[in-house]
Amino acid sequence: MMMMMKKEGSLLRIIIAVTLTLLFCFLTADSEVRCIESERHALLNFKQDLEDPSNRLASWTAAAASDVDCCDWIGVVCDNRTGHVLQLHLATFYPLYDELTDDAQWRAQSKAHERSRFGGKINPSLLDLKHLIYLDLSYNDFGGTHIPKFLGSMGSLRYLNLSHAGFVGLIPHQLRNLSNLQYLNLGLNYYENNNLYVKNLQWLSGLPLLQHLDLSYANLSQASDLLQEINKLPSLSELRLSYCELSDFIPPPIPSSINFSSLTTLHLSDNYFENTSILFWVFGLHNLVSLDLSWNDFQGPIPVHLQNLTSLRHLDLQGNSFNSSIPNWLYSFSHLEFLNLGDSILQGTISSAIGNLTSAISIDLSSNELEGKVPRSLGSLCKLREIRLSSNKWGQEISEIFESLSGCVSNGLEILEMDSAQLSGHLTDELGKFKNLVILSLGYNSISGPIPLSIGNLSSLRSLDLESNQINGTLPQSFGLLSKLESLNIGFNMLEGVVLEVHLANLMRLKTLVASQNRLTLEVSDNWTPPIQLNTLVLGSWNLGSKFPLWLYSQKQLLSLDISNAGIIDAVPPWFWNLSSQFDYLNISHNQIYGEIPQIPLILSYDAVIDVSSNNFTGPLPCISSNVIFLDLSNNLLSGSISHFLCYKMNESKFMEFLNLGKNLLSGKISNCWMKWQRLFVLNLENNNFTGKIPASIGSLVNLQFLHLYNNKFSGKHLSLLKNCTDLVTIDIGKNEFDGSIPKWIGHRLSSLKILSLHSNNFYGQIPDELCALSSLQILDLSHNKLSGSIPKCVNNFITMARNNNSISPFYFYFFVSPDYSAMILESELLVIKGNSLEYSTTLGLVNIIDLSNNNLSGEIPKEVASLQGLQSLNLSFNILTGRIPENIGDMRSIESIDFSINQLSGQIPQSMSSLTFLNHLNLSNNNLIGRIPSSTQLQSLSTSSFFGNKLCGPPVTDNCTINYVKPNIENKRSKGFGGHMVDWFFVSMALGFVVGFWVVLGPLLWNKQWRILYFQFLDHLGYKLSGVVAQTWYSIVSKCCKILNI
Repeated sequence: MMMMMKKEGSLLRIIIAVTLTLLFCFLTADSEVRCIESERHALLNFKQDLEDPSNRLASWTAAAASDVDCCDWIGVVCDNRTGHVLQLHLATFYPLYDELTDDAQWRAQSKAHERSRFGGKINPSLLDLKHLIYLDLSYNDFGGTHIPKFLGSMGSLRYLNLSHAGFVGLIPHQLRNLSNLQYLNLGLNYYENNNLYVKNLQWLSGLPLLQHLDLSYANLSQASDLLQEINKLPSLSELRLSYCELSDFIPPPIPSSINFSSLTTLHLSDNYFENTSILFWVFGLHNLVSLDLSWNDFQGPIPVHLQNLTSLRHLDLQGNSFNSSIPNWLYSFSHLEFLNLGDSILQGTISSAIGNLTSAISIDLSSNELEGKVPRSLGSLCKLREIRLSSNKWGQEISEIFESLSGCVSNGLEILEMDSAQLSGHLTDELGKFKNLVILSLGYNSISGPIPLSIGNLSSLRSLDLESNQINGTLPQSFGLLSKLESLNIGFNMLEGVVLEVHLANLMRLKTLVASQNRLTLEVSDNWTPPIQLNTLVLGSWNLGSKFPLWLYSQKQLLSLDISNAGIIDAVPPWFWNLSSQFDYLNISHNQIYGEIPQIPLILSYDAVIDVSSNNFTGPLPCISSNVIFLDLSNNLLSGSISHFLCYKMNESKFMEFLNLGKNLLSGKISNCWMKWQRLFVLNLENNNFTGKIPASIGSLVNLQFLHLYNNKFSGKHLSLLKNCTDLVTIDIGKNEFDGSIPKWIGHRLSSLKILSLHSNNFYGQIPDELCALSSLQILDLSHNKLSGSIPKCVNNFITMARNNNSISPFYFYFFVSPDYSAMILESELLVIKGNSLEYSTTLGLVNIIDLSNNNLSGEIPKEVASLQGLQSLNLSFNILTGRIPENIGDMRSIESIDFSINQLSGQIPQSMSSLTFLNHLNLSNNNLIGRIPSSTQLQSLSTSSFFGNKLCGPPVTDNCTINYVKPNIENKRSKGFGGHMVDWFFVSMALGFVVGFWVVLGPLLWNKQWRILYFQFLDHLGYKLSGVVAQTWYSIVSKCCKILNI
């Protein structure tokens, strides 16, 4: 009985407790839970020290507590019961980039991300958020500050993400106090070449619950205890240590001491380990599911010990130097879903055993040296969704590829990338069978023929790239069926015909259209409004008609536009210039567009490109936004001063890297406003009418590589202003009015110089020997100056000219905008070679010339010149050089043009000149050369004018050596003297008579001024008298003729 009563009492207490609990829950559910006042103040203090350029935290207001609940603020998550702040989600969205990303849209999103990032400082008021378990400040910009030490006092944290937020310096050891932490991400932190770093990792031992650790980009080179400390994390499942400078990492002597039994994901990419042997501890991690060893530049074959990791589903070995074939054991990984072996110098063929990878979803073998045929067994991998085989040597017809993949893989294949794969043949209707294709990339091959109509069957297609093939015919109307298409690239093919509105009618999702360098004509009605809103439109070399395309007015989202060389002969409508603020790429060059360019003060993009070159624009230079990085206004009719352009918004730094104002009608002096243009790599002001001296501030262009001031009226001696421009590759200041001596410092300070063109100025003095230190020099043009002295004997130090190598890459300026948008701007130079003035660009890197003509150089041609075996043109004409042509001139194996004309060279033409097999232009005229012309195909095929004004004989001149140079017996007419040499007294007396007669007549005139005046008055009078006689005689003759003809 007693027992019954106890049980009933206990049951009653339980019922009462449950009732009270339900009542409490009901009451609290009915009442409104608001954030804690102290925590609201903590958040406001935190906001106060944050920089929020886009006002993302506008909802975080300091209004009365009764009006504001901080639990409703952006990024704040509170406990539903207590109102305590539990989570802060303050990451800034970072745009993803993949094969489907539109370049222009990605650039715009990247700029939007930069403008919306938080910055400033992290206020310690966060310590008042005692219940905070989640803090995410990733993808912000805290400007190179240190991770706050006080974060180690936030003991409730379970999730801390500070990745990609601009933190640098020592990772604080106070983080060891976060004993509840399960997720820690400090990866991708860097700022101005500084990173996070550690001296040791002992602080990790205080994080026993840690499951995810990311220290990517942190410098761990001093952490000798790396594995020992990480080994103390029993729950660790994900470890990411990419780009941690572990190249010298030494693993523990006994790998068996490492026991990461819970580890399933390991990323060690970009560490450049010395060899694979230091990874033996990795090969024992049998529970690994994901392993990333990419971009470590491992040498030798793929490590055989990887075959022990049979649980792998994700294996990334991209970016190594295996320099071997794919091992057969790799094909036995039946659980493998993602395999990336790209960029690894793999050779040989793909085995048919690849068909054993039955779980494979994605296979990437791109950018290797694989050859042979794509095996048919690849088509039997029914789960396969992504195949990337680009940049290999398949050498197959595209129809064979389609046939090999015609198995069950064709039903589910979503990505097929085989660009730059040496494919040929025609696109066939087999293409239409791959109905689930989302991405098809076949660019940079030799595929020919028309685009098949079956392409309209690819209803899931979102990206199509056929760029740089030989595809011809017209654009099929079945393109209009690709309603999901977002990106289309058919540029650089041989397509022709007319593109109509119907081709684009159903492409509602199209964002990128690249179709330049075809022979296509767009025919649309005047009032056509495209049904698409493009981000990128590239129609260079299309025929768009003579009128400016008015349908562009509807493209409100356009960021990148190229309608260059499109046959437009019209003025630009004002509304188009208003659109320019949204562009990050604009190219309307090589048309006949006229009118004035208005001011473009506002451009949102920080790296905008504007090319309006080769048109008929007139008027003054426009003022341009400081955000423009590339500006080409060359080859127009722009006039006036440059001052307002240069000095516009001098309080702002200019982002400009490329500036070309050449070939216009600009004039006046250059303002001293270059201080804010320090990012310039290329400056071209050639072919204008600029005058005056170079301003001092041009010396602040410390990044300048290419300087073109050719054909202006600049003057002065101020080349010393370029002393600080030590990266210069090209200096072309020819055809100006500079004077003074050539600075000696050029040879030592401008070690990268490849082109030095000072021709057609007023430089005087000697050529300094210091120029010989320019070992990279390929073009030296000092012609048409007033230089004197001898040619430096050290010319053999021009190492590039001495190399007999025709594989030198062209001169170019590499212009980078985004990871997938860049351009190579070729350098060009006007050169005089073989007597012709030609502009070189694509082949400029192959040209090696020296032109010292039209100066006052004296002395002999140094024999060291002949050591320049890579030299193609040597011009020393119009000087006063003496002596013989170097006997070893035949060593100049690459020489094509030699001009030694109008000097005082003597002796015979060296026999070695006959071995110059590439020589096709030679001018030795007007010297004192004698003897027989050496025999060779090149020399005998030259014009006789090449040898005019000498005493030469033999072909190709008409003088016969055997007849004209027989020595007659004239001993009875000559006397011997002067050491036995024959003397012809006739010529001696004639010379003496000439000298005596000359000074008898002219001597008195030179010494007596009055006689000189009378003599010249006599000559003037005689001239007038003769002219009168001639005129009277001529008049008499004409009169008689008129009478005879009755005129």
